[in-house]
Amino acid sequence: MEAQHSLLPLFILLLPLCGFILNGVIIPFALQGFGKTSVKAAASASTIPLALAFVLGLMAFGQLGESSLLVNAYPWLTIGNLSIDFALKIDRLSGLLVLIITGIGTLIHLFSASYLATEKGIGRYYAYLSLFCFSMLLLVLGNELPLLFFGWEGVGLCSYLLIGFWYTETEKANAGKKAFIANRVGDLGFLIGAFLLFKMIGSFNFDFMTAKFAEWKATGNFDHYLVTATCLALFVGATGKSAQIPLFVWLPDAMSGPTPVSALIHAATMVTAGVYMIARLNGLFDLAPDALTLIAYVGAFTALFAGTIAIAQKDIKKVLAYSTVSQLGFMFMACGVGAYQTAVFHLMTHAFFTALLFLGSGSVIHACHHEQDMTKMGGLKKYLPHTHLTMLIGSLAISGIPFFSGFFSKDEILYSAIALPGGHAPVFFIGVATAALTAIYTGRMMAMTFYGKERLDHHTKEHLHESPGLMLFPLYVLAGLAAIGGFFGVPHLLGDYLGHMPHALSHWLEPVVPTRVLPLMAVKLPLHEAVVMIGSSVLAIVSFTLGIVLFKNKQSITELVSGLAPIEKVLAHKYYIDELYQLVILGPIAKFSQICSDIIDRLGIDGAVNGVGNGARRIGTRLKALQDGDVQTAALWMVAGTALAVAGTLILARM
Repeated sequence: MEAQHSLLPLFILLLPLCGFILNGVIIPFALQGFGKTSVKAAASASTIPLALAFVLGLMAFGQLGESSLLVNAYPWLTIGNLSIDFALKIDRLSGLLVLIITGIGTLIHLFSASYLATEKGIGRYYAYLSLFCFSMLLLVLGNELPLLFFGWEGVGLCSYLLIGFWYTETEKANAGKKAFIANRVGDLGFLIGAFLLFKMIGSFNFDFMTAKFAEWKATGNFDHYLVTATCLALFVGATGKSAQIPLFVWLPDAMSGPTPVSALIHAATMVTAGVYMIARLNGLFDLAPDALTLIAYVGAFTALFAGTIAIAQKDIKKVLAYSTVSQLGFMFMACGVGAYQTAVFHLMTHAFFTALLFLGSGSVIHACHHEQDMTKMGGLKKYLPHTHLTMLIGSLAISGIPFFSGFFSKDEILYSAIALPGGHAPVFFIGVATAALTAIYTGRMMAMTFYGKERLDHHTKEHLHESPGLMLFPLYVLAGLAAIGGFFGVPHLLGDYLGHMPHALSHWLEPVVPTRVLPLMAVKLPLHEAVVMIGSSVLAIVSFTLGIVLFKNKQSITELVSGLAPIEKVLAHKYYIDELYQLVILGPIAKFSQICSDIIDRLGIDGAVNGVGNGARRIGTRLKALQDGDVQTAALWMVAGTALAVAGTLILARM
């Protein structure tokens, strides 16, 4: 795509930064402290700039025809032959992400104003949110890989700050540190991949890279092993940011932060950064089929693994946390089989229904006086009709019920896994099993929360109330998007029956993310697209209904089948992965660090430094005896010194 000069990308980026400066510097300085900032002032200072950025994003989106919008703000860094511009670009891929970040971000800002109305330090909270939105926009708008990396690191920092917002509570502070450290492990892989990429190409510019990838694909003149190693290193970075095996452990603990934070960072935007990065560099990954195969299988196993854990969780936010990990696995499945545009499609629908479910869970928690345990809920439908309706829509969407948004994107991922030449039959079957599991645990969540008998304690029931309008408005907007958002990607088979409705999103992304046309008959298995579509629909409906029926008056798998108690215990404890990491990785590192501290640091380094000091002190103590103040002793040493000097001179003269 050709690029035309425009200042819109720069204005879109700077507006949330203005919100950060207002809430992080100007207002606290004027009021002499964060604690004195009112909710109205803090919310307005961050929400209005982000809403304006959304409006500018719509304007930019409307200008995207055959060209993209580019601004080279200034030469950012020049070292030898390396020149990096602070260049921002809105094309059809980044333009879509800009609307998701600013649009959903604005709704979450509004929700937070009511949800955290009585919270101390609200100015600090909104300052962090604005800084996060700035970092996320930098990640998607940067036309140079280092700019993407700066945004990548920025969202990691903001995630740490927001997860640990209630830093006085040890559990929440530790969750923030866990997220920060896990992301740093992945970021090392990202840096290695970036350096290898620069070694091969000599530039960090995305436009230059895209042209180079196309040249390599046409000529075949490239180092296959180095390209594969680069893709694998970049994928390690993606596993950290997008919570895939083995670096997924931070995201469920991140639910310790405020619920709106979970909706924004860990559902709609930050965790999809890895998927965005692979889609942006799709030309590179196409050259490494072995790396794509690994990505597909890691995504598939992550999706199934997280889904099995979700079905045994009692905390409503933990269910959604593992659901998020599972849905991210679906996106990587799509990337791994070469269906990048399908991964972006699911990224979009996932942003709608998962943000909706997280905010809906926040509404439930708010109504139940901060209770998150679903075993202490039940029968909330009559008390929270609006929250129930919107969460039901989100649940139908994530379960893949026709014709909600998840039905279109998840069905396309499943069919891509066997319809494309890069597909894999095992990945398809794992995806089908995970899709059924998703519908079951989502139905279970709805049943335990809204249906069946009431399990509320007297105090909670006494204060039970529907959320205020400022919280319900974002829920209804997201519910509408979750209900109809899938029609941006109607498959051609179904589109023929809906007035020849095209797959608009694939056509839109085509200049940036090549469309993989799905044949009616799958390549890997002799299955027609209609068979997969109908089969997945029936499976989703049956599984969702089963989840509601089984758990309407039951709280656990053990209550259904007592013999499954050991399995449920393993699932509830997340396969003891945290304990395994503590035993195999963290424990040995802690012991090795203690050894280094006791032996190398204390005895070696400190011993050497202290030894020099102690030695000098002992020598000084011995020599002090020579300075006794006696004139005869001083004269003796003078004569002795003179004699030694003369003797030394004579010896040197003879040599």
